[in-house]
Amino acid sequence: MTTLIAVGAGLAVLAGLGAGLGIGIATSKAVDAIARQPEAENKIRNTLILGCALAEATAIYGFVVAIMIIIFLR
Repeated sequence: MTTLIAVGAGLAVLAGLGAGLGIGIATSKAVDAIARQPEAENKIRNTLILGCALAEATAIYGFVVAIMIIIFLR
């Protein structure tokens, strides 16, 4: 049973991996867009910050679920 709890918590933490990759790709695309259209920098930056916040929220949810799995299923 302990092994399954550890595997479940590990899978929940993988949400952070997806968030990290997503933020990296979004930042790369935002830098490309700003380089092509410098006059739209403010709009691109605001959209990037909103997207990064949502992706980080996903990572935090995964972390919290992993902690809850470890604490409540022990």
